[in-house]
Amino acid sequence: MTGALCPGSFDPVTNGHLDIFERAAAAFDEVVVTVMVNKSKKGMFSIDERIEMLEVATDHLPNVRVGSWYGLLVDYARQEGFSAIVKGLRSANDFDYELQMAQMNRTLTGVDTLFLPANPAHGFLSSSLIKEVATFGGDVTGMLPPFVQDRLTARIAERAAE
Repeated sequence: MTGALCPGSFDPVTNGHLDIFERAAAAFDEVVVTVMVNKSKKGMFSIDERIEMLEVATDHLPNVRVGSWYGLLVDYARQEGFSAIVKGLRSANDFDYELQMAQMNRTLTGVDTLFLPANPAHGFLSSSLIKEVATFGGDVTGMLPPFVQDRLTARIAERAAE
């Protein structure tokens, strides 16, 4: 296979995300982890911070690079010359939403979406849930890379001090 995009907000990157990146990297010659920019959402981390964390987290994957995009993902896929999008699915709810997106993307440009079921060890993980648990002092060890956990803990402390 050639190349694929792995899109998301990654605010922050979790071990569930990394599992999908690793599996996509094994299946494709090149994978671009794509931070999707949504100007109407204020993330915990800036786009640049997310890109930096993703670059460190995927450093062990030589055929993975990190980018960002504001707009339709399929336009980025076309610009990069990729014909596939890879998405992880945690549940039937994820599938219902992602199927609609996949069908729209296919209709617009012919770009296919490949779904990878989440590793059961990570199936409950979401960036939002991890941030919520960590904000209230819960232990999120093992749910995200240790250096990302350190950044998250520091950011929560910064916000609490404001």
